[in-house]
Amino acid sequence: MRLLIIAALLAFSPALGLAADDTVRLEQVAGTIEITIGGEKFATYHYEGFEKPFMEDLRGPGGVIVTRSLKKEAVTDHPHHKGLWASVDEVNENKHWMEGQPIRVESVEILKAEGDPASFRISNTWLGNDEKPVLKEDTTVHVFADRVVSYDMKLSPAGDEPVTFGDTKEGFFAIRVRDELREKGGTGKIVNSNGAKGESEAWGQTSPWVDYSGSVEGKPVGVAIFDHPSNFRPSRYHVRAYGLFAVSPFGESSYTNGKNDARPFTLEKGDTLRLRYAAFIHAGNAGSADVAGRYAAYAKAK
Repeated sequence: MRLLIIAALLAFSPALGLAADDTVRLEQVAGTIEITIGGEKFATYHYEGFEKPFMEDLRGPGGVIVTRSLKKEAVTDHPHHKGLWASVDEVNENKHWMEGQPIRVESVEILKAEGDPASFRISNTWLGNDEKPVLKEDTTVHVFADRVVSYDMKLSPAGDEPVTFGDTKEGFFAIRVRDELREKGGTGKIVNSNGAKGESEAWGQTSPWVDYSGSVEGKPVGVAIFDHPSNFRPSRYHVRAYGLFAVSPFGESSYTNGKNDARPFTLEKGDTLRLRYAAFIHAGNAGSADVAGRYAAYAKAK
């Protein structure tokens, strides 16, 4: 009987930091989607009031926030680095990464409010200098109970003119980690699936995944980014010691410091480009969290 009681406590006791219900739930609240896992807050997705949509305050197990705060005193550099987001510069020479031109949200639809995963769809228009539509984006976001957030993006020209993604390092699917997790001045360690370590080895390289882990308030926590194998070319990682962590397929020359030729990508009228990436918010480091195993499962997803 005593063993049964202990087992029940381990499975269901909130005091032990374990949730009986690991269901992901989505709720629209005043220009946001509030995301909870097992009844505890996981993140907030913003789609109103900013130059682009983004996800704020992503939390690891135990409630540890892994992304940089948006509070004014915390943003000492790169104010366009907001939580988790997707954007890129040089879209017909427009600067969406730098927020020179906005990404306007057209519609938001919750597809599955509860489950594992829960999911929502967001439709955006990327505007040019003259505020005319340049690019259409339809993205489905899946949030899994194990704290994987996947973006399945479909990009197409907004009008009759082609859209060219130029060669740039400023993009694409990105996270800004909090200062405590930075490699420079923090506890963060960078490693990729090929064994490269640190910004000096991992920056600009292709890899199925890269992990950025450290500790916050004594709690080990990390973030991994996944490049789905179905993407049209292997992406390169814009992972910096100061806390930027991004992946992009649009910088073949920029990410190799000119060693490789630029390979701009053009979408003609009627074309659609599908891009898939994910972030895995986890406890521990790449090894203890089995990032390689979680990536393998993600890579198999249709």
